[in-house]
Amino acid sequence: MAKKNSKKNKLKFDKITIAGKISIFFFKGLIFFFALSIGSVVLFRFVPVYFTPLMFIRMYEQHKDGKEIKLERDWTPIENISPNMYRAVMGAEDSQFLEHNGFNTKAIAEAIEYNSKQKKKNSSKLRGGSTISQQTAKNVFTLCDRSFIRKGFETYFTFLIEFCWTKERIMEVYLNIVELGDGIYGVESAAKKYYHTTAKNLTKKQAASLAVCLPRPLKRNPNNLPSSLIRVRNRIISDIYYFEYRKITLRQENDKKE
Repeated sequence: MAKKNSKKNKLKFDKITIAGKISIFFFKGLIFFFALSIGSVVLFRFVPVYFTPLMFIRMYEQHKDGKEIKLERDWTPIENISPNMYRAVMGAEDSQFLEHNGFNTKAIAEAIEYNSKQKKKNSSKLRGGSTISQQTAKNVFTLCDRSFIRKGFETYFTFLIEFCWTKERIMEVYLNIVELGDGIYGVESAAKKYYHTTAKNLTKKQAASLAVCLPRPLKRNPNNLPSSLIRVRNRIISDIYYFEYRKITLRQENDKKE
């Protein structure tokens, strides 16, 4: 009887040991993830982001299709980017960028309702409700696939950058990594490619034309917009004038926050 009890106790002990080891393994993994993610966000608060997962994905797609690998990106400080540009992307993508804390619940709800109606019509024209903060978090820290896991990571990193970065820094990173053509990333590269100028010298019309292309950068050319997108561009130009009239600048919003 004593031997049988000792065997049972040993089996229980072994099970507890295995469960304990698994728990310790996951706990260490969790600590490592938080340390790495928070450390990365703090690092990129000060260091330029020269590469993103999307850039590597696009280069792989180009190689797979037998195309020449293109990668044009030129990091430019926010001081050297025309206010027309960040006002244009606010007008096109996220008008509440300076007010929200990373998420625009109204825009998300509207996008869900709109997409639900489109799916019932079997339409592929869907609308996104992501803010500039969410798009920045997605492009810098996650793979750009469509999954709930990726969305979860995007949400987590959006909270982090909104907490650790200023609005000015979020916009600076966004404007330097955003895709604006085949192998073209950032507004400086786009300004040189499409207008033979610099991001600092972009006019309202040029900035609005680039902003129009953001939802589908591989299918739209800012120098060859259809009439429907020209109307959108004109609306964005009006938004730029509105933000300019209100004298809205990223630096002023940071000063208010501080």
